Amino acid sequence: MTASSNPARWVLHLDMDAFYASAEQLTRPTVRDRPVLVGGLGPRSVVAGASYQARVFGARSAMPMGQARRLCPHAVVLPPRFVLYQALSEQVMGVLAAAAPVLEPISLDEAFLEPPALAGADVAQVEAFGVELRAAVRAATGLPASVGAGSGKQLAKIASELAKPDGLRVVAPTDERSVLDPLPVRALWGVGPVAEANLLKFGIQTIGELAAMELREATTVLGVAMGTELHRLARGVDDRPVAPRGAAKQVSAETTFDIDLTAMSAVHEAVARMTQAAHRRLVSAGRAARTVSVKVRSADFTTASRSETAAVASTDLGALTAVAKRLATAAVPAGGVRLIGVSLAGLTDDPPQALFETYRPVDTAEPEPEQPEPGQPEPAAGEQPVVGHTMSGQAAAASEPTWRPGDDVRHAEHGHGWVQGAGHGRVTVRFETRSTGPGRARTLAADDPALSRGDPLASLG
Repeated sequence: MTASSNPARWVLHLDMDAFYASAEQLTRPTVRDRPVLVGGLGPRSVVAGASYQARVFGARSAMPMGQARRLCPHAVVLPPRFVLYQALSEQVMGVLAAAAPVLEPISLDEAFLEPPALAGADVAQVEAFGVELRAAVRAATGLPASVGAGSGKQLAKIASELAKPDGLRVVAPTDERSVLDPLPVRALWGVGPVAEANLLKFGIQTIGELAAMELREATTVLGVAMGTELHRLARGVDDRPVAPRGAAKQVSAETTFDIDLTAMSAVHEAVARMTQAAHRRLVSAGRAARTVSVKVRSADFTTASRSETAAVASTDLGALTAVAKRLATAAVPAGGVRLIGVSLAGLTDDPPQALFETYRPVDTAEPEPEQPEPGQPEPAAGEQPVVGHTMSGQAAAASEPTWRPGDDVRHAEHGHGWVQGAGHGRVTVRFETRSTGPGRARTLAADDPALSRGDPLASLG
C-alpha cells in the first residue's frame, strides 16, 4: 500500500524561517529589514544563520563567513545568542504540543506533528489547521514559520520547503506524484553526495526516475538497506511514526572516495569537510561537543579510529577541525585512504557564549558619533568596522570593559540595548528591544558605571 492510498493520515512539518537571523531581527528592530548574518568574524568562522535579505545575495548557513560577507558586504553580522534561540524554541514547541499530543522535534526550529484532529480530514480542513497553527506561532513568538502537510514525514518536510518563506503547502494524496517526481533525488531524506553520485552514474536524477526503478536495481546501486528505504520514499511510501526523539549522542559525517587518497594534504582537506558537515548538524541542534573521533579506512578495508576528549564542550569549528586533523594524521595507515569519517560526541545542550571566534583588530578609527533620532538619516547598523580597544601603552585602557558588536547591555537610564561598535575607550549602543521599534544609538564611555552586561532575554521585552 502506498501512502497516497491512505488519505486518512496527515503529518505536518513546521520549520521556522531563517530562525537565528529572524530572532535577531525580531529583537533588534533597527536591522529588521536588513540583510543579517549570524556568526563570528574570525578566519574560520561560518554562518550559523542568514536572513532572507542576505540569501538574495547568495549567503547561506554553513558558508564560511568571509565568503558570505564578500557576497553581501552590507550585511549586519551579529554573534549567536543561543539562550535567546532556546527560549523562542520552547515557545514554538509549546504551541505545537498544544496542537498535537505527540511531537517530534528535529532541532530548535523544526518539528513533526500528527494531530489526531486531522485523522480523515480533507485538504481544506488541513489547510485551515495549518493557517491557525502558523498564526498561533507568530502570536506566541512574533516569528514567521512555514508549514507543510502530507501523508508522511517525507512529504510533509518537502512541502514545508516548497512553502518557504512564511507559507503553507498541503500536498493532497492525488498530487503526490506531481510534487515528488520532478524533484532532484537529493531532496529525499538520506540522499547525500555519495548516494546522489551513485544514482547519477545510472542516469537517475529525479525522484520520479528513482521511483520507476525496479527495487532490485535500486538496491544494487545503493545497497540493500538504503536502496530499499529510498525506493519506498521515492514512491511515496512513508509509514514512519511521529514519535518523540531521544537526544542524539553524537553527530557525524563520512564519505567514501572514488579514488583512494594518498597525500596527507588531501586527507586533511577531506577531514576539514567532514568536520564542517558534522559541525553544521551540531550548531543546528544548539549543542556543543567534548569528544572528536576520526575513522579512517584503508584501501585494504582496514579501519583505524582515534578520539580525543576535552574538559569543556566546544562549538568552535577551527578548534574541532584542528583536533580532527591531528587524529587523522595518527590514524592514516600506509597506502591509500578510501573512507574518512568524523564524529562529534559528548554533547551538551549548553553551548558556551563564545560560540564563534570573533575578529577584533586594533582600533584605528575615531569613535562613532552619537546617532540622530530614529527616522532621520543615519548610518545603518552593522556597517561600522568591528573594532577592539587599542592598548597604546595606556594602563587605563587595560582596565576598561571589553565590548564586542552584538553584546547585550543594560544602562541604568536608557534601558536595554546592544553594542554596535567600540574603540578608543568609547562604545556605541543601540537602545531597543522587540517592543520599542528602532531605537536611538548613543555613544558612551566604555567604562560608564551605568553600563553593564545585559540579559539577551531582555531583548524580548
